[in-house]
Amino acid sequence: MSDLAQSDRINPDVLRWARETAGLSVEEAAERLGLKDTVQATAIDKLLQLETGVRTPSRTTLEKAVTAYRRPLIVFYLAAPPLRGERTADFRTQIGGVSKRDNAILDTLLRDVKARQQMLRDLLEDTDEAERRSFVASAQTSDGPKHVAALIRKQLKVTPDQQKRCRGTSALFVLLRTSAEREGIYVLLLGDLGSSRSDIGEDVFRGFALADDIAPIVVINDNDAATARSYTLIHELVHIWIGVSGVSGPLRDIPDNVIEKFCNDTASEFLLPSDDLPDLSSLQDVAFNDVVRTVQEIAGRWNVSEPAVAYRLNRNGWISSQIASSLFAMFAERWRAQKQHEKDMRAPDEKGPSYYVICRHRLGAGLLDVVRRALQEGAVSYTRAAKILGVGPSSVTPLLHEERAAGR
Repeated sequence: MSDLAQSDRINPDVLRWARETAGLSVEEAAERLGLKDTVQATAIDKLLQLETGVRTPSRTTLEKAVTAYRRPLIVFYLAAPPLRGERTADFRTQIGGVSKRDNAILDTLLRDVKARQQMLRDLLEDTDEAERRSFVASAQTSDGPKHVAALIRKQLKVTPDQQKRCRGTSALFVLLRTSAEREGIYVLLLGDLGSSRSDIGEDVFRGFALADDIAPIVVINDNDAATARSYTLIHELVHIWIGVSGVSGPLRDIPDNVIEKFCNDTASEFLLPSDDLPDLSSLQDVAFNDVVRTVQEIAGRWNVSEPAVAYRLNRNGWISSQIASSLFAMFAERWRAQKQHEKDMRAPDEKGPSYYVICRHRLGAGLLDVVRRALQEGAVSYTRAAKILGVGPSSVTPLLHEERAAGR
């Protein structure tokens, strides 16, 4: 069949849908598709003509669209755009201000991670490493936050004393992530689609969980504050334990959604155990600044974020929802100011960690180890390994080599 005959089957509405759900503007898409300005039409005009049926896409253009829009080729031959149903359960409470573009980029990230999860699951089954994780969907909300927190703690083998002995929030996150990965949970730090141009802010999502009994995955938005990662990780692990995949928003209020509230309450119980907290009901009668100092003291003692403490105090009835909201807003604004300050102070020529160091950190040891073993056994090609890792094929060898060297 000729390229023209194939392109005649392309519904222009599908082309527009694919671009919009990839979170790309017309200008960005035209550039990624390699369209060029000519005397007859600009690159943008050419794309608009494709999306209105005035022009028909060549096979080359469609192949570029596969990469630019992150869609399999067959999608472009659909008779009409599919009905929306790609995003897993959405538990975010503050999405009114989230732009259509940001939601589209989030959907693309979800789609990518789901595809990578399926490939990972297939790889584990092909190499006889597939082990059903009995803890997935082993609990329910009726069990209560304290019981489910205890189940997670038992599986991870992390004690409250270990949490307090960590030197800072980053150390606690390393402890929790390592423990989760040891149990077969893949913990990824992802906040974009591979470039800063596709950054997804912490106000769009803080994390999501894909509850699979062989390859459970937790994704944490690494654009969020590093101090918040432990709370997000445990929150998403609760989603795994109750078997409910979903997207979570920032910790900025007390959610109305039953599932989200339960996950928050359980994460709070894990990170700030009720049996280890003193009675702080006296906070109801003190000045706001005294509450702030108490929150900061508890956060430092337990190596968690201040918003996590504020949430816990409110749920215990020790501070009002109004005070909690004020604390959430204050700490969020302080973090944004600090982030901007660090950005302003960074020298233009300042070099950060290498691409491979950053990539290793984002992917986690658990995923890298599985792919490395599969490559050594000849069970997976470098092209497929690259897709599972979300990198280019040429990056696989140096990425895994550096990881092995660092682990010595």
